[in-house]
Amino acid sequence: MNSAAEFLLAELAALGPFFSVYAHLPGERPEMPWLSVDELSRPEPMRRRIAEIGLALAAAAGTQAEQIDMRVAASTAHFGIVARLLSPALAALASGYELSTQPAELWWQEVLGAPSPLSVPVPPHRLDDRQPSAATACGKLVSELIEPVTSTVAEVVPMSFRVLWGNVASAVNSACLRIATKRPAAADCAQLLSEIVFAAPQLRTERSPSGPGFRRSSCCLIYRISAERGKGICGDCVLSRSPSS
Repeated sequence: MNSAAEFLLAELAALGPFFSVYAHLPGERPEMPWLSVDELSRPEPMRRRIAEIGLALAAAAGTQAEQIDMRVAASTAHFGIVARLLSPALAALASGYELSTQPAELWWQEVLGAPSPLSVPVPPHRLDDRQPSAATACGKLVSELIEPVTSTVAEVVPMSFRVLWGNVASAVNSACLRIATKRPAAADCAQLLSEIVFAAPQLRTERSPSGPGFRRSSCCLIYRISAERGKGICGDCVLSRSPSS
């Protein structure tokens, strides 16, 4: 691994567990328990993942698995996956590097209760012209990596694409805010990246612009399994009170 790749991996790790990644050489196939991210675009692996999340949610709520709305489990699984895939990719772009967006080149491990380990091929591609290249990279990130996962979730558990793409918008905004907070010198770039992704056709229904005041126009549904009224509502949820209220 070259010094630039080592520096980038250290930068990603410093941002937190949703950004930290392992590395493998291009074309390398890590051994078990590593699984190809490509599996997340297939119904059976996704159905298994959603079922596992449903069991975990039931255990946390102290209820039976059959009492968990599978749309809640699907949304929760989807949110965790897209946040894990988007966060390091956006942070790398903010540093001038492009990670692979090819699912077959990315590897992950199935874990519950923490961000799944993720491995990316190195060395990453260096962006030559930050803004146009970043726009192209963000387009590939959405179309090649996030859209297949999102479509598979909707295939396995019929639910609103507005909810699922709202998850994506929330994950993008949260990742870019984290980058801006932890690396102030990259704040403008992180904001630009969020705006580029928000301009994708799938996210244009979001009424709120990206940034600290972002509020998604749909709900991730997690409130439906909360035992207390008003709990289980995220800060950027459409159901939450506005900052001025």
